[in-house]
Amino acid sequence: QVQLVESGGGLVQAGGSLRLSCAASGRTFSSTAMGWFRQAPGKEREFVAAMSWNAGSTYYADSVKGRFTISRDNAKNTVYLQMNSLKPEDTAVYYCAASARVFGSISRSGRYDYWGQGTQVTVSS
Repeated sequence: QVQLVESGGGLVQAGGSLRLSCAASGRTFSSTAMGWFRQAPGKEREFVAAMSWNAGSTYYADSVKGRFTISRDNAKNTVYLQMNSLKPEDTAVYYCAASARVFGSISRSGRYDYWGQGTQVTVSS
């Protein structure tokens, strides 16, 4: 089992920045990938960014590419999502997820086995 706890959400004006954190505990050594997803009211959960744990490769949704950066601190078992140039359409609950699987698209929610409780990000215009 892996436990994930997100933090860092809040209210920010358009053009501002936030950094989300995802602290992992438990069997973290079994993780093959870590990802961030988001869900806005009335919409389906969508992929934001992900990182393959061994290679450190990163992946981004087109809507956030160039504005968001996923990174990790192995010593702290923490994954970050730095969000810059925020837009009102980035408003959503952001979820951290961990995968213990080897196969499956890293941008699909079905790849992931463990999820955090989510943190609200609100961007005002």
